[in-house]
Amino acid sequence: MSLRSNRVAEQMKKELGDIISRKVKDPRVGFVTVTAVEVTGDLSQATVYFTTLGNEEEQDATMKALEKATGFIRSEIGQRIRLRRTPEITFKFDSSIEYGNKIEQLLRSLKSDDES
Repeated sequence: MSLRSNRVAEQMKKELGDIISRKVKDPRVGFVTVTAVEVTGDLSQATVYFTTLGNEEEQDATMKALEKATGFIRSEIGQRIRLRRTPEITFKFDSSIEYGNKIEQLLRSLKSDDES
């Protein structure tokens, strides 16, 4: 990734957090945290990784709400970040935090087994 696409990704991450928390009025969008944004070198595509609280059903509902609001979110990004062309946005659920918690839980259970 080039330096420019990294800067655009960081700026988008900051703005997306604000837009999703304050501007998106869909009740299915709960507490969403944007964990990362990857922008292609030509700045035409952006993949937004996010996490949210709740069970799998609530996570799916949040994903659908974000996908539905993609046009609005993209236009907000276009107004806030001066680019010739606003990148197409794709949302993906970031399961790395869940994965990390699962590993941590496994390590704790191994440690407690060793102690007993």
